Amino acid sequence: MIKGISRRVIVVRSPDRRFFEEAIFIVREGVLGKEGVSADQVVEEARRVAEGYARKGTLRWRLPRVGYVALGALLATVLWCVGLAL
Repeated sequence: MIKGISRRVIVVRSPDRRFFEEAIFIVREGVLGKEGVSADQVVEEARRVAEGYARKGTLRWRLPRVGYVALGALLATVLWCVGLAL
């Protein structure tokens, strides 16, 4: 769908391109100039958010599947032992 509204966008290229090439932020209408917010501050905030999101995404994948299986087995064992103690 094409709308006849022009929007300001910020495109941030990912420093780690394993998962994402770039992030696109749509700038809220009228945010520039309000409360002393400059264009540089908006761009810096977009970079910070994109970098933080990329870090979160990569941290999740550092534990291999075997690690998740081992954690599940450990949790099941602890729950079983607690059940025996009751």
